[in-house]
Amino acid sequence: MAPLLQVEDLTIGFIEDNRQTIVVETVGFSVKAGEVLCIVGESGCGKSVTALSLLGLLSPNARVIDGSIVFEGKDLLKMSEKELDSIRGSEVTMVFQDVMNSLNPVLTIGNQLTEVIRIHMNYDRKRANEYAIEMIKKVGLPDAKAVMKKYPHMLSGGMQQRVMIAMALACDPKLIIADEPTTALDVTIQLQIMKLLVELQKEFHMSILLITHDIGLVAELADRVIIMYAGQFMEEAPVNWLFDHPSHPYTRALLESVPCIYDSPDKKLTSIPGTVPENYQDIEGCRFYGRCSYGIPSCKEKQVYSELKEGHFVRCHRAVKGEIPFV
Repeated sequence: MAPLLQVEDLTIGFIEDNRQTIVVETVGFSVKAGEVLCIVGESGCGKSVTALSLLGLLSPNARVIDGSIVFEGKDLLKMSEKELDSIRGSEVTMVFQDVMNSLNPVLTIGNQLTEVIRIHMNYDRKRANEYAIEMIKKVGLPDAKAVMKKYPHMLSGGMQQRVMIAMALACDPKLIIADEPTTALDVTIQLQIMKLLVELQKEFHMSILLITHDIGLVAELADRVIIMYAGQFMEEAPVNWLFDHPSHPYTRALLESVPCIYDSPDKKLTSIPGTVPENYQDIEGCRFYGRCSYGIPSCKEKQVYSELKEGHFVRCHRAVKGEIPFV
């Protein structure tokens, strides 16, 4: 069965001062119907840019240089803006990370939610209003009619994010792209929002592409996980296999930096030394080499994204050769 979304050899660049900088290089992945795929990595590794490119929402100075983005057999990169508009907000929707700036401050919640419903579902004003109230209730907000009359600043960050989820779900999409949907929220609200997304995903039988820098979030949410670093995919595997058998030094470093309830009370959390390199498009070899405790001179050579076993890929020649003692 063909995947719902298939991305191949996607390369994205930014143009500034007549210089082109590659920020995402030849990445490829698929999302199956009803699947939750998480892309994890540090800030600045290209996760959000990848997500925005899927719906043609890149900034004016960014562009897709190469690759294809195929949704249900249609290449989104070859569509006009009008054709994309028929898909955006209906078949594919997005929950943005900056919830405070995602809603229009001068329009009520009801106006914004019913606009989406009327445009994509052709409901009249009365039916759109009734349906919007249903969706607000669906995401767990009390007194839905009162929420419809409020402006965004009158709601808390968690309530605003629930409204954004209601808006994303309103047209019964096949795929939701959630770009760090809990970034601006406190820890307890983060958990509530993520549990809500999972519950709604099962109820609506939709797929989710979750973008996050927090690997601790993905253990209970994801079916598959992709680890991204400096514009490249470093590792991909089913979630349980990845947590039990990490094969890239970066993946292992991320996992070791997260506390676990089974850890000894005396265990000290490790941190990854250094930062994501600048101008990483100019690095020919492994882009994690400068921060990797397993690095050797041959790591400066080009690394190939290789399949270790079915569904498990890694970009590390030492891991492929079995030279790194992973669990």
